[in-house]
Amino acid sequence: MRVSVVIPAYNEAGNIGALVRETLDVVPPSLLGEIIVVDDCSADATAAEVAEVGDPRVRCLRHQRRAGQSAALRSGVRAAVFPVIVTMDGDGQNPPADIAALAARLGAEGQEPALVGGVRQKRRASGSRRWASRFANGLRARLLADDCPDTGCGLKAFHRVAFLDLPYFSTMHRYLPALFLSYGHQPAYLPVGDRPRRVGQSKYTNLGRALVGLYDLFGVVWLRRRTLLPPVVEERSTSTVAPMPLAASAPMSEAPIRRAMAR
Repeated sequence: MRVSVVIPAYNEAGNIGALVRETLDVVPPSLLGEIIVVDDCSADATAAEVAEVGDPRVRCLRHQRRAGQSAALRSGVRAAVFPVIVTMDGDGQNPPADIAALAARLGAEGQEPALVGGVRQKRRASGSRRWASRFANGLRARLLADDCPDTGCGLKAFHRVAFLDLPYFSTMHRYLPALFLSYGHQPAYLPVGDRPRRVGQSKYTNLGRALVGLYDLFGVVWLRRRTLLPPVVEERSTSTVAPMPLAASAPMSEAPIRRAMAR
């Protein structure tokens, strides 16, 4: 198994170059297939720092207008060559050394867990940010029942095909565990490290995250309740006429079909 590491980045000059080089150094070559940095229309030297790395495994995609972290994540996943995706934040707070453990916990293609999320230990954020995260995680867990202790951690590993089945919206990166559950997958979680930001400031404020998060949270609650994807079993015909292919009534992963046919 080899992975595509996808790193959304916006104005991360001073952080992104060092992060990409560290990833190349600490992730085993047998595991690391490529690194895709998605520059969300930065106004600084983010793209230039990535280009300076000069490794053929490093790719840089650049949005022509700013679209947000979820859009950058989607662009990177769509462009990825390998079937397993590992995501990291572009600020360098996620240690690339944790990538191998996340990928090892992930199920084989078509098997669970289809997503492994990191749970940050000994967070280096300010006290107000840690409190806001705990409150948001608690509220989200009660409403979504996704059993996720740290949905805000940027370190996640998942199957590319399962992600591309999910509905896209502008803040979906905050709700990946709940969305994976809604589409018939079982997430898992592992402890990962957390580091202070080297350069610059976070692009999110507590108030901004709260206002957008509440609006989207109720939308995801509605989406979870309205997403009904039953297992599908193909009945094999005993005649010589080949059965007609199944018509998909909603986007879904091939994994439930494979598991049902394997019984």
